[in-house]
Amino acid sequence: MTDREITPLGDSALTITLRSDVVGIMSSLVATEASSIERSRIPGVTDVVAAYESITVHYDPLRIGYSDLKSAVLALERSGEKLGGSIGVLSTHNIPVTYDGEDLDEVAKRTGLTSQEVIAIHSSTTYRVLVIGFVPGFAYLGQLDPRLVLPRRESPRKRVPPGSVAIAEAQTGIYPSATPGGWHLIGTTAAKLFDPDEERPARLRVGDQVKFVRT
Repeated sequence: MTDREITPLGDSALTITLRSDVVGIMSSLVATEASSIERSRIPGVTDVVAAYESITVHYDPLRIGYSDLKSAVLALERSGEKLGGSIGVLSTHNIPVTYDGEDLDEVAKRTGLTSQEVIAIHSSTTYRVLVIGFVPGFAYLGQLDPRLVLPRRESPRKRVPPGSVAIAEAQTGIYPSATPGGWHLIGTTAAKLFDPDEERPARLRVGDQVKFVRT
């Protein structure tokens, strides 16, 4: 069973908060509903932002009011339920990775594994994009295998190179640009995750699946 709560966020956005009794499908629910709202092209909607358990819909109040937008969103939800409420993966991405990160040996030591075992575990899991945040195009991917779960570094780096593949807590991710960061670096990729010149700058979306392919 899935419950939804729709509330205003300022005078030009509303937030849809989802709750489900089914464990492990929240990212799929969020991705499905966010995609449905985007595809519907409701007049006045300017942006749709998906998070862990919610979707924020930004709109132009001169083109559509809160009540009308809420009604349109509820109509979409009812339509989706009549169609069976299909929940699926938006896209699947195979990301080539060279496991040469400067923290790889330390991760192996702290987890009681060999470096090769860390690589095998990390690259054998199919991850889901849970949320996009921190910097443009940074996708939080889960869930990380419990054997690789470590807290963030005590001292974050001032600069993490773009394309760095990293892990922290129960998630993994790829730094799309050079930024400070406190995750453990285990590899690198040449894949471009964010391009401001593209129509859709961020390559990954909430609900996508990601598979790391060792090179």
